[in-house]
Amino acid sequence: MAKKGETSYKQTKYGILPRSKVLKLEVIGTKKGLLLLNQLARENKAITPELINQIHKESFSDILVDDAGRFRTIQVTYSGKEAPHFSKTAEMIKVLCDDTEFAITHLPKPDEETFIERVVELLAHFQHRFVFIHPFVDYNGRTARMLTSYILMRLNLPIIEIKADTGKTRKEYIATLQKADDGDYSKLENIISIALNESLQKAVKE
Repeated sequence: MAKKGETSYKQTKYGILPRSKVLKLEVIGTKKGLLLLNQLARENKAITPELINQIHKESFSDILVDDAGRFRTIQVTYSGKEAPHFSKTAEMIKVLCDDTEFAITHLPKPDEETFIERVVELLAHFQHRFVFIHPFVDYNGRTARMLTSYILMRLNLPIIEIKADTGKTRKEYIATLQKADDGDYSKLENIISIALNESLQKAVKE
């Protein structure tokens, strides 16, 4: 009899594993990705398609044996809709990277009143566009959230944690992205703003 949480399986570097063990690999992989991003942030490396592939490979190569660090070459659906055609992925990601770097360089100064507000807007738009493009076969949401933290690292702000991987939190997160599909970024910005304020308060206490 299968244990609770072990009813779905995935082919990995270590063979076919139940969901509970894949989750552990996801946690380990995310930590590896964030460590690499922290190193890259000290060098203030720009977000590029190459960096995005590097992070995805570092984080998920134990799970996605053939697809980690490679933009998808197949059509996929997510949250009940089809992602943009895979032939457009590389170009769309390049435009997103260029737009994001432009936005970073045009943020207000950190001591200006609108700085945090503009940062939140930038993060929300980046995260939504990345997930919309869906450049990888899997782990697009996790990669988007890691890169969100990377932008914060480069701005000398504390990273944030957006819980969006299981159950209710995942449904709520997907709902905010669907709102953004319609041009309403308010809910996504609110989630990011709350998470950032919590991280800032924690940093002050420490």
